[in-house]
Amino acid sequence: MGVPLWLVVVTAAKSQGEALSPDLSLPSRWLLWENLARVWEQGDVPRAFLGSVLVVAPSVLLVLTFGSMASWVLARRATRLNAVLYACAISGIVLPPAVVTIVLLLRQLGLAGSAVGMIGVYVGIYLSTVVFFVTGFVRTVPLSIEEAARMDGAGPVRVFFAVILPMLRPVLATATILICLYVWNDVFYAFFVVGGRLDTLPLNLFQVANAGLYLNNWHLIFAYIILMSLPLLVVFAVAQRRIISGITGGAVK
Repeated sequence: MGVPLWLVVVTAAKSQGEALSPDLSLPSRWLLWENLARVWEQGDVPRAFLGSVLVVAPSVLLVLTFGSMASWVLARRATRLNAVLYACAISGIVLPPAVVTIVLLLRQLGLAGSAVGMIGVYVGIYLSTVVFFVTGFVRTVPLSIEEAARMDGAGPVRVFFAVILPMLRPVLATATILICLYVWNDVFYAFFVVGGRLDTLPLNLFQVANAGLYLNNWHLIFAYIILMSLPLLVVFAVAQRRIISGITGGAVK
């Protein structure tokens, strides 16, 4: 992991001539801040950053909400129908979505090329991941806690939001990081669904890397990658303890 990271940093700190053949050697003169500033100004980073946030934030919120609700029901109601539904839900982890079918469906719904359509695609694709993580965690939560809340007069909605959801914070932190990582770095689905109508950071990098400014300018491309990765690195550094506890919480209890 350290070698690619080092390659990105040292290449982003080099001049254009030194970066033509990226390697692990140190630059003769560090130009990291100058390259980052140039990319920020000329690469439309603020606009692409806003586009990524507009897609990532609703996608994560919706997939966590719907996934948590579905996981609670699937974990608490042990019926054959729910067992089949759970198998279908987590099958999305291993079955690749049909891109052509998705695009045609969005065109029929009038959502092709829109942020709403892109959010719907991400929610559908990554709902399986949330269901897989959260269902195993919910099964470790004692049923007596829910029964106590019901005895106090709480209905199903209040039991979920007041009792279950706060207890899911560790596993939801894990799912949040994973989904943010997938959505933030996605260029494949964004390219086919929104095209050039909405810029995200990976999609913008894909487009400007073929433009005159970035043609053979590896130092600027790697500088863009650093700027694109910083938000996720910060979030991961802050939430790493919850990530580890969320991964192991549903497996060992």
